[in-house]
Amino acid sequence: MTTRRQNLLKVFSGEVPEWVPVVGHVDPYNQPSRDAMDPQLAQALGTVGWCDESTVTFSRYLGLDIMDYLGPPLRSRRQRTWCESIGRDPDTTTMWHTPGRELREVRRRTREDGTSYLIEHMIKGPEDLPALASIFEDEQFELDPAGVEQVLRRCQLVGDDGMLMLFMAGTPLGMLVRVYAGVQTLAYLWADCPVQLEALFRTMERNHRRQFELAASLEGPDALVGMDDTSTSAISPAMFERFCLDYTNRIADIAHAAGKLYFHHSCGLIRDLLALYRQTRMDAVHAFTIPPIGDVTVGEGRHRLGDRITIIAGLMQLLSDMRNREAVAAAIATMFDEAAPGDHFIPNLFADPSRNMEQTRFVAEECRKHQRRIVNAAGTRR
Repeated sequence: MTTRRQNLLKVFSGEVPEWVPVVGHVDPYNQPSRDAMDPQLAQALGTVGWCDESTVTFSRYLGLDIMDYLGPPLRSRRQRTWCESIGRDPDTTTMWHTPGRELREVRRRTREDGTSYLIEHMIKGPEDLPALASIFEDEQFELDPAGVEQVLRRCQLVGDDGMLMLFMAGTPLGMLVRVYAGVQTLAYLWADCPVQLEALFRTMERNHRRQFELAASLEGPDALVGMDDTSTSAISPAMFERFCLDYTNRIADIAHAAGKLYFHHSCGLIRDLLALYRQTRMDAVHAFTIPPIGDVTVGEGRHRLGDRITIIAGLMQLLSDMRNREAVAAAIATMFDEAAPGDHFIPNLFADPSRNMEQTRFVAEECRKHQRRIVNAAGTRR
């Protein structure tokens, strides 16, 4: 009998699976409302944290396939650069000391669980780029035994019900957008000093390669996940082509050489990036965002990506208006029809804190109606 894990992996090998896997996802931002929740489930979920067992709990409760995630079990050290943090609630200021200059970053806490956002980025202009490069150049990595043990335990927990991903560093360009510079400063850097920007990215890539190579050496995880985690509202196709296309291939090659998959997490407005994704050796677009939140349907995505790259599509937007269940059901049916025969498609049911478990279960059950329908229909046509 085919296990859930074996069936999931068929999707990435180009085979038509026995059923289209539907997987779950939970994190502190995406977690189910406790409203009218089964008390046993509420107790099992507890306080949701990053990389805890909530995705496994949520997925098993709903009878979904499992695609769980952890961070890489790495620890790092530096010799020539260092940082210090000063907390004055709600802000935390971090000063980075490098041989060239100091860099300053400020985060503001917004929730009691520690959630924060950047109100001052490290990079303010071209003069800061060499200092940031020196931080990445100075960093060395090794496997953390406690983290490795956690990976092994999580693989055992998931078992034959699914697979495990390790979420790694994002592309250098994506990291500048989200973490180090912000959209406005990056736009000026792209216009005024692309050569210096490229030099920084080469240094960052060497750092990232060290991380990916160690993570790829681990037994157990099935996929390494890189990311832009942004949209064409921040990264243009021209920017991706210059700074990310070859980088993505080199990172994917590290994963493939170790017998692992490479997923590219890119949740946002990515329609005009898909032709470039098609040129890479990525195995899947993770958190592919469909309308109305995203700007590309599963059907158009299959056309633009071709028949090799898997679409792992987020379904949170299908929970957006549960007052019209017929419309939600029709949207799910259309999505599955567009994905036929289901050989490179995995719907991912992200939990939604504004929706209760009854509503979430409705979406899961509607997906279940089509898991075998489009596969069986394709078999009949063949």
